Amino acid sequence: MPAPGKKKITKRVPYFNRELSWLAFNRRVLEQAQNEAYPLLERMKFLAFVSSNLDEFFEIRVAGLLQQTESGVVEKGIDGLGPKEQLRRIHSIANRLVTDQYACWLNQLVPQLKQEGIYFKSRQELTRSELKWVEEYFENEIYPVLTPLAVDPSHPFPQLVNKALNILVYLDNPETPGKEEHMAIIPVPRILPRVVEVLNRKRQSRYHQVFIFLSDIVRMYAHRLFPGYRIRAANPIRVSRNSDLYIDEEEVENLLQKIEEELYAARRNAAVRLEIRDHLEPSLLQELLEAINLKRENVFPIEGPLNLVRLMSVYDMIDRPELKFAPFHAHTPPEIHHTDNIFEQIARRDFLLHHPFDSFQPVVDLLSQAARDPSVFAIKQTLYRTSGDSPIVKALMDASANGKQVTALVEVKARFDEMNNIQWARQLEEAGVHVVYGLVGLKTHCKCCLVVRREPQGLRRYAHLGTGNYNPKTARLYTDMGLLTAKESYTTEVADLFNTLTGFAREPVFKKLLVAPFNLHSKMQRLIQREATHARAGRPARIIAKCNSLIDQATIDNLYKASQAGVQIDLIIRGICGLVPGVKGLSENIRVRSILGRYLEHSRIFYFENGNNRADIFIGSADWMPRNFFRRIEAVFPIEEPDQREEITQALEIYLRDTTSSKILRANGAYTFPPKTRDEPFSAQEYFMAEAEKLRAQAEAAMNVEKTDTLNLKTAPPFIQPMGNPNLSPLAPSDSN
Repeated sequence: MPAPGKKKITKRVPYFNRELSWLAFNRRVLEQAQNEAYPLLERMKFLAFVSSNLDEFFEIRVAGLLQQTESGVVEKGIDGLGPKEQLRRIHSIANRLVTDQYACWLNQLVPQLKQEGIYFKSRQELTRSELKWVEEYFENEIYPVLTPLAVDPSHPFPQLVNKALNILVYLDNPETPGKEEHMAIIPVPRILPRVVEVLNRKRQSRYHQVFIFLSDIVRMYAHRLFPGYRIRAANPIRVSRNSDLYIDEEEVENLLQKIEEELYAARRNAAVRLEIRDHLEPSLLQELLEAINLKRENVFPIEGPLNLVRLMSVYDMIDRPELKFAPFHAHTPPEIHHTDNIFEQIARRDFLLHHPFDSFQPVVDLLSQAARDPSVFAIKQTLYRTSGDSPIVKALMDASANGKQVTALVEVKARFDEMNNIQWARQLEEAGVHVVYGLVGLKTHCKCCLVVRREPQGLRRYAHLGTGNYNPKTARLYTDMGLLTAKESYTTEVADLFNTLTGFAREPVFKKLLVAPFNLHSKMQRLIQREATHARAGRPARIIAKCNSLIDQATIDNLYKASQAGVQIDLIIRGICGLVPGVKGLSENIRVRSILGRYLEHSRIFYFENGNNRADIFIGSADWMPRNFFRRIEAVFPIEEPDQREEITQALEIYLRDTTSSKILRANGAYTFPPKTRDEPFSAQEYFMAEAEKLRAQAEAAMNVEKTDTLNLKTAPPFIQPMGNPNLSPLAPSDSN
């Protein structure tokens, strides 16, 4: 007990700030661009990711903090930092990040690209013939679509569209210098490519390519738009705006229409960041800030081309395989590789797929075959994000055209994919698909598919449950896991989940599935607490969790308590992590690592050792964040087959062995490489790729043997022809797949 009159001092439990943790993640993305071990064009792509990530961060997270400071409604995070202090730290860290990003571009990538015959040139660097080509390109392709906007008492400052490229022009009359000054804006239409390849007629080799940024071209010839005036300055600028949608679903009758209206309004929402290239006179900058209602601390001066996201397009414009990652061809389990009846194979056994090392094609085949199969009566599907030419969407439309009952849960509030999802929702509705938008106030984020099929024994259901989106393109770029199953214990609850989403269910009961917001959070807390109980009793106790983010305070606090009880905890958290590891007496038994590599780690896996009993292993769609636990429909499910349990356990151990793509989170918030050992550097992703290549090679070898045997049968002499009906031809090699 404390002495009388003395206040008891309670040591504050430490947490990392969510926003600063995210910036630390984006710093690790930048490190991929700086990594000399990666192919040059892949490093350029990682540099584009840094910009794309920052755009979203400012549009959503920084915008929210600015709203708090302006409204006076303060919502502190688990670390206790208020919005003003967070903004101060964010701007300091983000400025350093942007400075280092452009240093990487200008001092590392541009010179190395030049050595490979890939040039990014300014006006001063263009040859005479290249300059002539650029001038013609401006006259023919750019000048006709530009519209200069004067800024004066009769022409108010124009509304600058979110993230659009604009050229801020400062002019004067050369005959009356200093007396007649004007400001103008040149909006650059989005339809114009932001990076232009200079197609010099003298170029003879694919190993010599010249590029110039569109902003540089417009700056070069801005005077053409203002005849009689002198250009004193022409600065590319870019304004980021608050893009978070606020929709009260209970007051909205037509959700699609309301979201379209909100998206249109988002183009004009409050400015949160100004990026500006090169030095701008203080008086002109102040006038600009007043026009867009932004404070000076939200200005990011850029020494280089604005919006490096545009480098993504350059990646596809350069046909240099030696400067990119070597192509990787995924493995597909032989039983479901080009099979004409995938249902027959899934009925025999479950299939666990680990993408992109295992192909996503079986998932596409499941839906494509379901669309054509006359025995299939109904298909139910969730769609959160999907590709522009999605075979999944096409299969659902085909199924509806073939008379099947098709229901699609389309999440039209998937951030930054709202317009895409609205487009697909309308196309699906026109094709006769029942499109629904889930439960009021909750995003549908679970990854589920259900097919109902008539078989001789009666109706049978087939399901796919996964950790990633139904997007064949990102399935080649993200690591995810999925389960194909016909087990009734799974499919019955998947059917109940869809009924919950499409109908009414106040308190649905799930025994096998862990579904947010109903039972996922409470079950995860009980599993963590159970490991602590095992540890205190001297039984084996271990937790391994792999997910994108960990910021839920209750989960972190229970992990702290489990660590104090002696549970060994390994967390593989790619992005945001609010837990502070390695603090004596609090989290000394917790280790946190982040893995960034060729593929984006996206799978969510949870392992609880469970004493001397069988371990509990789950995979699913949810991260350990409040939004996933309480504001989304998520589905996490157990892995029960022994071989699949072993596969996932081994995968987790392989991730924990990674020394080349891993960074270890320290108690001070820094991420450092794992301690060096005498062992060879080890990459988990490269290991999975190598294993997949082996399996694919084995399958192809077995297929070739089968084809050879078939050919031998066809060409064998009469006395060794196989017994049977002589009118039946042997299986053709092309059919043996």
